[in-house]
Amino acid sequence: MSDAGQMFSDGKVYERMMGRWSKRVGVQFLDWLDAPKGLSWLELGCGNGAFTEELIAHSAPRAVSAIDPSEGQLAFARTRPAARLAEFRLGDAQALPFPDRSFDAAAMALAISFIPDPAKAVAEMARVVRPGGIIATYMWDIPGGGLPLAPVGRAFKAMGKEYSRTSDNASRREAMQTLWQSAGLQAVETRVIRITVNFTSFDEFCESSLVPIGPAGQVIAKMSAAETEQLKAHLRAHLPIAADGSIAYEAFANAVKGRVP
Repeated sequence: MSDAGQMFSDGKVYERMMGRWSKRVGVQFLDWLDAPKGLSWLELGCGNGAFTEELIAHSAPRAVSAIDPSEGQLAFARTRPAARLAEFRLGDAQALPFPDRSFDAAAMALAISFIPDPAKAVAEMARVVRPGGIIATYMWDIPGGGLPLAPVGRAFKAMGKEYSRTSDNASRREAMQTLWQSAGLQAVETRVIRITVNFTSFDEFCESSLVPIGPAGQVIAKMSAAETEQLKAHLRAHLPIAADGSIAYEAFANAVKGRVP
């Protein structure tokens, strides 16, 4: 299993931590793509199927092939009623198991930062999508602080704990544009997608965000009980907690799209 497959092995926990926010961004992303109905889609890094479900509901595809390096995530994805149209399979975005020109469109949702060689994945998408087809991705702006877990990252930094992904810079808007243009894609466009992340209470924030999966989860799993309490104290002091105990703040992702020549 790849590093990403190991970090995100529990689809149910991922849904609580990130899947719901992925859906909110995904709806805006699909509106922006404005793809015709009835296309054959490929989704790379489908995770637990959160975006796959939105793709099927929004764009009424003829077929969807979805790959991910985590068997645990795929197992959860297959339980989604709205994702029954999709074929979920284990796969590597950098070496797609499909012939040339197999699909009408390809997309990655919140995956590009976990691919060791993003350029190779973009080139693979361009290979398997037919001329004129759409290739697109979106990813939380990690360097810009757009991640829904950004408050946790800032708390880590205050505690002297660092964590990183393989290709954080790939989530930058300028980097995405360069990747798409370097792959020879045409009509390349980028945009920022903003959503509100909200929790009913500090306890819900912790139950959703301080879970042992993903890069942050790997740090949390190694913390002592005292360090965990220190982390929570920092978060409680710095999160925008309203008078009723609720929490709301902005998260934002960068997106790019282009067409195969």
